[in-house]
Amino acid sequence: MSTQNPKVWLVTGCSTGFGRCIAEHLLEAGEKVVVTARKTDKIADLEQKGDALILPLDVSDREQCQKAVDAAQARYGRIDVLINNAGIGFFGAIEETEEQNARRLFDVNFFGTANAIHAVLPLMRSRRSGTIVNLTSIGGLVGYTGVGYYCATKFAVEGLSDTLRKEVAPLGISVMTVEPSAFRTEWAGSSSEVVASIDDYADTAGEARRAYHASVGKQAGDPARGAKAIREAVLAPQPPQHLPLGNDAADAALKKADELKANVLAWEALSRSADFPAS
Repeated sequence: MSTQNPKVWLVTGCSTGFGRCIAEHLLEAGEKVVVTARKTDKIADLEQKGDALILPLDVSDREQCQKAVDAAQARYGRIDVLINNAGIGFFGAIEETEEQNARRLFDVNFFGTANAIHAVLPLMRSRRSGTIVNLTSIGGLVGYTGVGYYCATKFAVEGLSDTLRKEVAPLGISVMTVEPSAFRTEWAGSSSEVVASIDDYADTAGEARRAYHASVGKQAGDPARGAKAIREAVLAPQPPQHLPLGNDAADAALKKADELKANVLAWEALSRSADFPAS
């Protein structure tokens, strides 16, 4: 397959899962793809699938992000779409999670996303066009037991994206967040978890942790279909600001919106009473 006007896409975290499926789909569709991962031996084969530039990239290293963007510019002259996919998971109740593990999550999931954004924005601003796609999670809109700090990183990316969207829209740049539910990738099986659990959380975070492990290979989401949906959304005449991905994600997002609205309406009078009286 080929596309008449291929875009240049930079995709992070392509060694496995969503990132690899996204890169494969884009290449099969005839797009130009900067395929990145910490270890390039895991993505070297993608060079045979189309117009691909294979680059090493640890998103937690801002200097490496800049080098990847510079290499992409040297090869293609521009970057039309950044897909921030790289991320890691961690299972554990909030109290069970040690600071070093929490900080590692933020280094990769939040600051890694920010590093890539900082690297591409000067190019996109100079051309007054571009799209930034940040893969968060339905856990970036709804908190789930057993993955509290992971959700916190994704909520943080959602907040960053909301502000960035307002800042760069006048410059011709769009920002989309993608919120997948459980997809059949290696995420649940490869995520780290707490070593010392607390018995009081056995029925909440502990049960969630067991459920995540049991779900491997059985998740409802199809990453190949998800990759196709992401490209379709990016290329739409009016791309969505948010794209919950999967039935569970759509259901959870709608439920959260309804609950938030109901809560605000129920307490609206008290909320409004906190301002100085109108003169």
